[in-house]
Amino acid sequence: MKAMSLPTYLLLGASIALLLGGLLMIYSASSVSAYVKEGDSYYYLWRQLRFVALGTAALLLASRWNFRTKGLLNAELGAWAVWAVSLIGLVLVPFIGIEAGGAKRWLLAGSIPLQPSEYAKLGCLLVTAVLLAKYNRRDIDGKQFLIRLLSMLTPVVVLVMLQPDMGTTMSILIAVFLLLWLGGIDWRVLFTTGVGGTALAVLMIYVEGYRMDRVTGFLDPWTDPLGTGYQIIQAIYAFGSGGITGVGLGLSRQKFSYLPAAHTDFIFAIIGEEAGLLGTIGVVAAFVVFAYAGTRIALDCKDPFGRLMAGGLTAMIATQAVMNMAAVTGLMPITGIPLPLVSYGGSSLTFTMGCIGLIVAVSRHSKGAGRAKGKSISESKGSARASTDERRRNSGSHLSGIDGGRAASRRRA
Repeated sequence: MKAMSLPTYLLLGASIALLLGGLLMIYSASSVSAYVKEGDSYYYLWRQLRFVALGTAALLLASRWNFRTKGLLNAELGAWAVWAVSLIGLVLVPFIGIEAGGAKRWLLAGSIPLQPSEYAKLGCLLVTAVLLAKYNRRDIDGKQFLIRLLSMLTPVVVLVMLQPDMGTTMSILIAVFLLLWLGGIDWRVLFTTGVGGTALAVLMIYVEGYRMDRVTGFLDPWTDPLGTGYQIIQAIYAFGSGGITGVGLGLSRQKFSYLPAAHTDFIFAIIGEEAGLLGTIGVVAAFVVFAYAGTRIALDCKDPFGRLMAGGLTAMIATQAVMNMAAVTGLMPITGIPLPLVSYGGSSLTFTMGCIGLIVAVSRHSKGAGRAKGKSISESKGSARASTDERRRNSGSHLSGIDGGRAASRRRA
């Protein structure tokens, strides 16, 4: 096991900054509504601190996982175990789940609400990384890869859509898509998959009235300023009021019940109002550092599964952050995806911190951490192309018969 590298410290530093900033903004954004509803301005802050403790335990535990072990806690068994537990949770939700906001998505663990779909993201991503690593080692062929991937994804996607929760469904599918791209699946396969997935998403939006309302509200919120466009209009007011430097911490006006979900999905708008453009740039910068550090950890790992896991988890968390900030600023329809590490919510926070712990585990336990000196990204891509050409010459199995272009190198650690 190697000591933590500089990218790992950058990753943890960015995560801690986002977490502490999130706690401050959760208190500020929720203090008024918490006092009105619960009689305690600190109500949501105390609850989030409890989730921080659970998340810290999850991070520390996950960071100790040696995914290279051949024992009971090996990568493949661990990945399928996470997927199986989350699937059981999804199956139980329709029967014993609790409902909020017109959707049944949570299970109670004592007094703590947990959202199984959050952990299903992790299970799907880990299993995809396992399958990709086996496929690139030629332990399974393209047909076996597709069958196992679809068999794993289908029940999760169906159960999450039945809740209904299209935002989380999109998050899962985008995370898997990005991981397939990182794993070197041919661009033609990815393009076909992306077009098919987009068409299906459009169909699912069209058949449900409330989803269409979100789209029309996104395109022109002023057509229904007191209905579908209300939330994004109030967010725009928040950003406009904040200006460059903000109105000051704790001085938000939108938190006085004007902006719904001010301390959850729309906390970025409160940051823009109280800390201004400079505050929002700080949040974006922290996520950029996070993405850079996670990517470097993935590139430095020579183990195929570890590289894919770190890269996939980093891409998933960064993508969720981009989707949240884009929705809050009116650049895309509202999806209901929280801002990682910043928004209030126990399942999202513990899930994200557990994922960070897994990325740290890659840095700590990867064999030969650190790329060879002088080896550039272009050289790595050249190596990948050479590996693909070798596979073709040897008549190896191909995904859908056209795997090539970006095939990942199959070096054994």
